[in-house]
Amino acid sequence: MSWMRWRPAMERALYGPQGGFYRRPEGPAGHFRTSVHASTQYAQAVGRLLLEVDAALGHPEEIALVDIGAGRGELVGRLADLLPGRLRACGVELAERPADLPAGVQWCERVPEGAVGLLFANEWLDNVPLDLAERDAAGVLRYLEVDGAGQERLGEPLEPADLAWVERWWPSDGEPEGERVEIGRPRDEAWAAAVGRLDRGLAVAVDYAHRASDRPIFGTLTGFRRGREVPPVPDGSCDLTAHVALDSVAVPGIHSLWTTQREALHALGVSGTRPPLELAGRDPAGYLRALAAAGEAAELTASAGLGGFGWLLQAVRMPVPELLAGLAGWQTLEP
Repeated sequence: MSWMRWRPAMERALYGPQGGFYRRPEGPAGHFRTSVHASTQYAQAVGRLLLEVDAALGHPEEIALVDIGAGRGELVGRLADLLPGRLRACGVELAERPADLPAGVQWCERVPEGAVGLLFANEWLDNVPLDLAERDAAGVLRYLEVDGAGQERLGEPLEPADLAWVERWWPSDGEPEGERVEIGRPRDEAWAAAVGRLDRGLAVAVDYAHRASDRPIFGTLTGFRRGREVPPVPDGSCDLTAHVALDSVAVPGIHSLWTTQREALHALGVSGTRPPLELAGRDPAGYLRALAAAGEAAELTASAGLGGFGWLLQAVRMPVPELLAGLAGWQTLEP
C-alpha cells in the first residue's frame, strides 16, 4: 500500500471487497462488544423506543425499523417479531446477509427511501472513514498520510471545505505543533444522507462522542482486534474507529435532543438496581436471574463506560415521544 490520506485508507481497510475488516466472516462480535452484544436488554429498550415512535406517529399502517451498521443482524433480528404484520425491519450493512436472519428482515446496503418509523445507528458513525490532520511547526493544519504499516507523515494543507469544518467544529486557540484533528465532515454528510431518506420518524445515532468544548487535542483514532485495543493499522486486520463529533453531525432545522445512553436507557426502562435480598430466600433461581439482569443493565448504563455514549435523537416531521421529551441531556436544539 502506498502513502494515502487516512480516509481512503480506512475505506479500503474496513470495507474493501478484498479483505475489508467488516466483511470478515466472524463479524464485529468476534473482536469487540457493543451494547447490542452486552445484553438483550438493549434490544428490548430499542423495541420500547420503536413502540413510542409508533404511537407518536399515530400507529401508521406500516412502521419501519432501520438498523444502520447492522453487523450480523443481532439487533434487528431480535426485534423482527415486534408489531407483527406492520413492521418493516431492515438491516443496512455491506456484509452479506446472515444465514440465520429471520426471513422477514430486509438486508440492504443503503437506507431505504421513504421509511416511516425508527432509524437507529448504534456505533456506525465511528466507523465512517474520515481524514486526519496535524498542525505543523508553522501552525498549518496538514492532512496526515499513512502507509500499510500504519506509519504517518504530513501531507498537503487542508482543502477549503475541510478547513471550514475544522474552524467551525474543532476550535483551537493556538494549540502547539502536533495537535491532531479528526475531520468529521464525512460523518455529517453520511448522517444527513441517512436522515434525508426518512419520510417521518425518529433518527437516533449512538456512539462514542465529544463536543466542541472538549475535543481531544491528540485525537481518538485507534484499532481493535479480538477484544483488545491495538495500533490503528489500515491493513484490514483490525477495526479502525474514532470518536464522533455528534454536535456537528446533527442535521440543522430538525427538533433534536442530546443525551447520554445512561439517561436514555433509564427512560426506556433499563435499570441496574439490584433485586431485594429477601428474594433470594423465597426464589433463589429468580434472584440469580434478576441479579444477572441488573449486572447487564449496570454495564449498559455505567457513566464511565457504555452509559457515557452520546445519543443524538432527531424527530423528522413528528413530535418527540413524550417518554424522551424530559430527558436530562447535553442540550436540546429547537427546529
